[in-house]
Amino acid sequence: MAYLALAVGLSILQWNLDRVYPALYALGLFMGVTVAVISHNHNHLGIWKWRPANTFTNYVLALYYGTPTVAWVPTHNQTHHKLNFAEGDTSRGPKFFKKNHLLSLLVYPTLTGLEQAPEISAYMKNLYQRDKKAFAWAFSEFVVYFGTMAVLLVLDWRKALLFFVIPQQFSLFMIQVFNYVQHIEVDTGSTWNHSRNFVSPVLNALLFNNGYHTVHHQKPGVHWSQTPALHAEHAHNIHPELLVKSWWGFMFRTFILRPFLPARPPTFAPVSSASSASASMAGAETT
Repeated sequence: MAYLALAVGLSILQWNLDRVYPALYALGLFMGVTVAVISHNHNHLGIWKWRPANTFTNYVLALYYGTPTVAWVPTHNQTHHKLNFAEGDTSRGPKFFKKNHLLSLLVYPTLTGLEQAPEISAYMKNLYQRDKKAFAWAFSEFVVYFGTMAVLLVLDWRKALLFFVIPQQFSLFMIQVFNYVQHIEVDTGSTWNHSRNFVSPVLNALLFNNGYHTVHHQKPGVHWSQTPALHAEHAHNIHPELLVKSWWGFMFRTFILRPFLPARPPTFAPVSSASSASASMAGAETT
């Protein structure tokens, strides 16, 4: 709630200032990324126990993330968590290019968004047919989001673009980048080596433990505050190369340095003894 309050406060403050302050603008962009992570977590486990409160929170999240929270359900819950970057997962990468490199990373967010749009549309049509009340709640997110953006654009289209549209696109881009690097060049068929974990205490403190990705896939219904303990319990099952200490270091090595270094084959292999543990964890899954 403090993160959301800061994101909202920053947008109101910047809208009313006489000019753009770079430090405030950079902080606003970062807060948009944090809201994307909150939206992801809220999608898996609602912040509130009362549906109207969760839906109102969805309205606020969408304004800073750039997409209604319900869009996570078909693309992320029902597809990505089921297929885990394997064939058929619309978030599977790389896209357009065959290999993983900087250009692959840069085009991935946009191409993934385009590929997932029909998935969201089909989900909404199916929801309308089978549960009109649930559809009404979900559709209200689109109405409020696009309605609010229309009002902001009418009030001042320049400020709306600068303080909402651009941060939204940055937020969407970065959350897809996170997904890409957490899954690219891993063993999608492995019980434990299907995700890359970024274990930096600073990153996880700032982004709600989003770096502990393996256990999130094993048990997505667990609250984000509990994932460090869950990760510590199972980290010994994960290949050491998938326990990355620095996100920035990984990005620099993989997308800047690696093209100039000798190629080496991946060394990840499934941990055979982990299959029973995986079965015991796969409980609170997608709806």
